[in-house]
Amino acid sequence: MVPVPAFAHAAPISHGIFRVARLHRMIAGQLLRRVGLHPGQELVMMHLWERGPQRQIDLIRLLDSDAATMTRSVRRLEQAGFVRRRPSDTDKRAVIVEPTAASLALRREVEQVWVELEGITAGDATAEERAAALCVMERLEQQLTRWAAAER
Repeated sequence: MVPVPAFAHAAPISHGIFRVARLHRMIAGQLLRRVGLHPGQELVMMHLWERGPQRQIDLIRLLDSDAATMTRSVRRLEQAGFVRRRPSDTDKRAVIVEPTAASLALRREVEQVWVELEGITAGDATAEERAAALCVMERLEQQLTRWAAAER
């Protein structure tokens, strides 16, 4: 266990979130590298597989991303052959991103990675412990979302 800096004792939940998020992203990155993806790219693909072709701006909003990050991510996915970009038929300023047939094999691999990541994350926690953890995370997310909305 990493020692907690003295100032973090006043914010143990925030410090815990930071540590868990950092480790989770690191492990996700290791698992995703096996299938040729970087963290976050699997989320883009999940939305495309589930929703079909999307405007790039809609992906930015769905994933609460920024334009530069999404452009870079989509460009890498396109270079790997997992997505195709094309101009919108109705709005020439918009770019439509769609999954390719080659991405269908990737879908199964991403699903397996997420199952493995869930197992690593939750370990031997009981169903009740998992439900309680999820409930707490949802409450924290709601609180942070309310604060963020009030600040805009």
